[in-house]
Amino acid sequence: MGEVKGELRKASWPWESDPKIKGIKKYKELVDSTIVVLIAMVLLAGFVQFWDFFHVLIVGFFTNFDFGR
Repeated sequence: MGEVKGELRKASWPWESDPKIKGIKKYKELVDSTIVVLIAMVLLAGFVQFWDFFHVLIVGFFTNFDFGR
C-alpha cells in the first residue's frame, strides 16, 4: 500500500494543485480534456454512421439487382 501511495503522489493529476484556486477553475484541464474527448466521440460516431449508411446502400443496390431475369 505504501508503494501505491508513493506512485500516486508522483502522478500528474488533471486538476490544479494550488489551494488558492477554488471551484470549477480548479478542474479546468479536466473539463477541457473531457470536452475534447466528447467532441472526438461525436465526430467518430458521425463518421462511422456515414460509412455504415453508405455501405448499406451499396449492399442493398447489389442484392436487389435483377441481373436480367
